[in-house]
Amino acid sequence: MNPFSSGTRLRDMIRAIRACKTAAEERGVVRKECAAIRAAINENDNDYRHRNLAKLMFIHMLGYPTHFGQMECLKLIASSEFPEKRIGYLGLMLLLDERQEVLMLVTNSLKQDLNHSNQYIVGLALCALGNICSAEMARDLAPEVERLLQFRDPNTRKKAALCAIRIIRKVPDLAENFINPAAALLKEKHHGVLITGVQLCTDLCKASADALEYFREKCTEGLVKTLKDVANSPYAPEYDIAGITDPFLHIRLLKLLRVLGQGDADASDLMNDILAQVATKTESNKNAGNAILYECVETIMSIEDNGGLRVLAINILGRFLSNRDNNIRYVALNMLMKAITVDAQAVQRHRATILECVKDSDASIRKRALELVYLLINESNVKPLTKELIDYLEVSDQEFKGDLTAKICSLIAKFSPEKIWYIDQMLKVLSEAGNFVKDEVWHALIVVISNASDLHGYTVRALYRALQTSVEQESLVRVAVWCIGEYGDMLVKNVGMLDIEDPITVTESDAVDIIELAIKRHTSDLTTKAMSLIALLKLSSRFPSCSERIQDIIIQNRGNLVLELQQRSIEFNSIIQKHQNIRSALVERMPVLDEATFIGRRAGSMPATVSTSSGASLNLPNGVAKPSAAPLVDLLDLSLDDAPAPSSSGGDFLQDLLGVDLSPASNQSGTNQASKTGTDVLLDLLSIETPPVQSSSSPPDVLSSIQHNKSPVASLEELALPSSLSGQATTPVAAAPMMDLLDGFVSNPPKPENNGSVYPSVVAFESGALRITFDFSKPPGNPQTTSIQATFTNLSPSVYSDFIFQAAVPKFLQLHLDPASSNTLPATGNGSITQNLRVTNSQHGKKSLVMRIRIAYKINDKDVLEEGQISNFPRGL
Repeated sequence: MNPFSSGTRLRDMIRAIRACKTAAEERGVVRKECAAIRAAINENDNDYRHRNLAKLMFIHMLGYPTHFGQMECLKLIASSEFPEKRIGYLGLMLLLDERQEVLMLVTNSLKQDLNHSNQYIVGLALCALGNICSAEMARDLAPEVERLLQFRDPNTRKKAALCAIRIIRKVPDLAENFINPAAALLKEKHHGVLITGVQLCTDLCKASADALEYFREKCTEGLVKTLKDVANSPYAPEYDIAGITDPFLHIRLLKLLRVLGQGDADASDLMNDILAQVATKTESNKNAGNAILYECVETIMSIEDNGGLRVLAINILGRFLSNRDNNIRYVALNMLMKAITVDAQAVQRHRATILECVKDSDASIRKRALELVYLLINESNVKPLTKELIDYLEVSDQEFKGDLTAKICSLIAKFSPEKIWYIDQMLKVLSEAGNFVKDEVWHALIVVISNASDLHGYTVRALYRALQTSVEQESLVRVAVWCIGEYGDMLVKNVGMLDIEDPITVTESDAVDIIELAIKRHTSDLTTKAMSLIALLKLSSRFPSCSERIQDIIIQNRGNLVLELQQRSIEFNSIIQKHQNIRSALVERMPVLDEATFIGRRAGSMPATVSTSSGASLNLPNGVAKPSAAPLVDLLDLSLDDAPAPSSSGGDFLQDLLGVDLSPASNQSGTNQASKTGTDVLLDLLSIETPPVQSSSSPPDVLSSIQHNKSPVASLEELALPSSLSGQATTPVAAAPMMDLLDGFVSNPPKPENNGSVYPSVVAFESGALRITFDFSKPPGNPQTTSIQATFTNLSPSVYSDFIFQAAVPKFLQLHLDPASSNTLPATGNGSITQNLRVTNSQHGKKSLVMRIRIAYKINDKDVLEEGQISNFPRGL
C-alpha cells in the first residue's frame, strides 16, 4: 500500500513523522499526507473519513494548518454511528473554536444529539457544547441543557452542569433559567454531580444578584450540612486522597460558602462552626490538607467579622510559614498581606517568622516577606525591626540589596522617632549599601543634618569614622564630603561632643586628606568630584594653614577632560588667589534647608504656578506648571516643562531654551558682518532664513520691539501665526509685516487683489465637525505668490469660542496670515470664519505647497486642540 494513501493507518503516519531527522523532512511527510487527505475529501471517501480526520487532528497538534478538514467533522457528526460521531465531535473540539462561522452549521446536529436516546451520544454532544459553545449556540441550546440537568444518568447530569457553566459565562442573562435545577444538584449524593453542581451555583452567584440571594436563603444550611458530612465521612477508597475524603469537593464547597457569606452576617454565622471544625481537624502534613486549610483561611478572612476565627486563620498561616515547601510559604505570605488590613495585631505575633522569611534563599519569598515586614512596621516596633533588617543587609545577596535598601530607607524616613536615630541608621545603611541608595535618599539625609544644628559635630565625626572603612560606598562619600566641607572646623575642634561618643583626634590635614582621597579615587563619579572641589574651597577658608595645599589639589584639575571639573577648578583657584576679600563670605555655611519644603517637593504636593504675561496661570496635572509658550515654539513642540520666570523677556526664553547668549553683538570697526546671535541660532534650528540686521536695530531689539508691540525691523518669513488671541486686528504700520513671537503679527497688510481664481477649491482639513476650505488666486505678474482664503465651518451643535488658527511651512516657502474675521465660530454651519493667507514659493515649479496647521478652540469652556498636515494643494501653486 502507498504509505501516503488515504488508507494509511494513523500509527503508520505517526511512525513516518517520528522517523524524520530534520524539520524539512517532517514538513515533506506532512505535506504528502495532507495532499492524500485532500484527495480523499474531494472523492468523498466515506470508508476512511474517520481515519483521515484522526490524522488531521495529529497534524493539527504538530502545528500545521488543517482548516480544509473542518467540514469533514460536520459530516462525521451527522453520521448515525457512535464511533464516527466520537471522532467527529473530537475533531470539532480540536480543529474549531467558537469564532468559526462554520459552527452555525453544527447547531442543528447538536440539538438532535442532545435529544438522542443513547446517553453516550448525548454525552458527546454535551462535551462538545461545553468546549466550543458560542453565545448564539448558548441561546439556542440552553433549554436542552436545562432539561438534561434532571437526566436519570449521573454522568449526563454532571456534563450538563459543566455545559451550563459555559452557557452562563457566555450569556449571563440566561442565569435565572438554571437557578432551580442548580439548587436541586446540591442535594446529590454522587460526588461528581455534586462538585459540578457546587461550581454551577458559584458561577450563578457571580452572574446574578437574584441567584446569590436565593442561594443564601435556601441553600446555606444545606451546604453547611454537606460540608460537615464530607469532613466527618468515614474512609471511602473511591474518593480518598492522602487520607482526606474528596479534597476537591471540600475546596469547592468552601469557595461557594465564601461567596455566600461575603457581606451577609446571617449566612456567616451559619458557617462559623463548620469552618472552625475544618480549620482544626484537617491534617496539614499532606498537600491535600494544606489546600483545604488555605481555602478555609481565605473563606474565614472573606466572610463577616468573627475575631476568634480570624485569629485561628492567621495562626494557620503562621504554621504555613514554617513549612519546608516554598509554595506553601509563598501563598501564606500573600494571604498575610491581605490579613494585615483586617487584624494587624494577630499578624504581628508572627513577626519573627516573617523576618526569617526575609532571609530565605528563594528570591520570591524574600521579596514578598520584605513587603509584609514593611507593612508590619509602626512607631512602636520600628527600632528592633530596622535593626534586624540592617543586620541582614550586611550578609544579603547583591541582587537583593537594592530592594532591601529602598525599604529600609523608606521605613527610617517614615517612622523615625528622633533625628539622631535617623542619622545613625542612615549612616549604617550608607556604610553597608551606599551604592544602592537613590539620590533623593542622601539628599534628604543632608537636609535633616542641616536642620539638626545640635548634631552637626556628632554627624561629621560619625561620617569621618564611617569613611575610614567604607570609602567605596559612593553615597556615603558624598554626604561625608558635604559635611566635612560645611562643618570641618567642628570635626577638628571636637565641637558638640555627646556622651555616647568616643573621643577622636582629627587634624586639619587629616580632613583635607579625606577630601583629596575622594577626588583622586578612580571610581568617583562627576558628582562626587565636583562636591569635593566645593568642600576644598570651603576648607581653604576654614583651615588657613592648609590653604596652599588645597590650592595645589584644586590646580591639578585645571586640565581635567571633564569641562565641569575644569571650570570649577579654574574658578575656585581664582577665588583663592585673587579674591581673598570675598572668599570668607562666599564659603559661609549653607543656610538651614527647609525640611518641609523638601519633603513636599519629593511628594509632589507643591505644584508650582507660573504666571503668564497676561496674568493667567497654568497648572498641569503632574504638578508642574508652565505658562502659555510662545506660539512659534509651541507650534513646533519646542516648549519646555521648566518654564521661565514671569519676568523673563523673549530673549531670556530663547536663551534658556538653547543655552545661547542673546546679548547684542558688538560692532567691529571696518567690518560689515555682525556676530551671529542666539536669534540666528534659533532661526537656523527651525530652518528659518535669518533676516538681514538693519543698522538701526540689533537682533535683541527685534525681540524687544515684538514684546512691547513696537514696529519690528526685520521679518521672520517661515512661520506665520494669528494677529492676536482675541481675534482683533491690530493697527497697520508702515513697516514690513513681521511675525510676533509672543502675540502674532503687529501689522495688518491689505488683502491681495483677487483677479479670479482658476484653481479649484480644496477641503484642506476635515475632522469630526470642523471643516477648512481653501480658495486660491494668483496676483498678476507674480506666479510665485499664492493668495489663499481659508473658510472655517462648524457642523457641530456647539459654538466654538476663542478660535485660533496657526500654520507653519518649510524653508522654501514664506507665509503671511491676515487676522481672522472673528474668533467665534457659529454652530451647525450657520456661519463661518474667513482668514486670508499669502504664500510665496521660492521653488515654484519644482516643489509643491505643503503646510502644517494647528487649530485651537473652546467648547463649553473646554479646550480642544487639533493638528494636521495639508499637502493636497492644486498643481501649479
